[in-house]
Amino acid sequence: MTQHRRPHILVTGAAGALAQKVITQLRDHCDLVAVDFREQVYLGDDIPSYCIDFNKRVFEDLFRRYEFDGVIHLGRIMSSQLTRMRRYNANVLGTQKLLDLSLKYGIKRIVVLSTYHVYGAVAYNPALIDESAPLKSAGLSSDLIDSVELENLANIYLWRYPELNISILRPCNIVGPGVRNAMSTLLASERAPVLAGFSPMMQFIHIDDMADAIVLAYKKPVRGVFNVAPQDWVAYQHALKLCHCKSLPIPSVPPILPSMILRTLKLRSFPSYLMAFFKYPVVIDGRAFASEFGFKPKRQLKDIFRFYMDNKKPV
Repeated sequence: MTQHRRPHILVTGAAGALAQKVITQLRDHCDLVAVDFREQVYLGDDIPSYCIDFNKRVFEDLFRRYEFDGVIHLGRIMSSQLTRMRRYNANVLGTQKLLDLSLKYGIKRIVVLSTYHVYGAVAYNPALIDESAPLKSAGLSSDLIDSVELENLANIYLWRYPELNISILRPCNIVGPGVRNAMSTLLASERAPVLAGFSPMMQFIHIDDMADAIVLAYKKPVRGVFNVAPQDWVAYQHALKLCHCKSLPIPSVPPILPSMILRTLKLRSFPSYLMAFFKYPVVIDGRAFASEFGFKPKRQLKDIFRFYMDNKKPV
């Protein structure tokens, strides 16, 4: 009789706050291995942690040594990090290597973290964007190309290799303690830029709720692409007000002007590649994920904004 074996799971992006929340939820009943190619993080004596480039041969050694059952791929590098080429190598080539090794070593479950940015922000987006909508970002911004390519790659493996049981999650703005993305930095600022005349509707999900969503997705092997977002939204400028953050209006025309002003003011938290997202609403429909996985966010918008009201510097 074979002894019962705990699931062995590889978690990428281990240096990020979201991965660490996921690890905290899973560590009591799974054997985890944490990987990040930016830095090695200590997560306790029970969790081996590595700083490894996915494209190096030593990465494959982990698959041999630990015999993973599943992979939670949270290691997507944001467009504000690294140079474009290094980001492409990490996001696209690194993900391809990860998926190839998963196929080679018989992985039975993969969750891939994407982003709602892949839809692109355009004036004629529908009021609620579902998972069948085209990914327009690649044609709008070269800085988002690798996010779309990572998704397209995961999609190819999703349909070509059903045995991998791949779920791709497209969350709205992930915010909360420890999050270091552009939106979190803006909400935590004393003053945040806004494009004059624009205040698009936005969605926010607390990092703890997003960690819950990832764990739920991993435990129920349903293949497919899923938006992850609450069924409420708020105008960007109103969100700033609720966070006790003063608006700093920036003229939006001609298109080169806001980028020049932001560069002059050294406002890196308002990157030019995301400019359209502060002009046009990108509201995604999260009902398919909520229905399939029984997901309901526990933290309301007022709780999310209270954190930023009380912590006026990025955490």
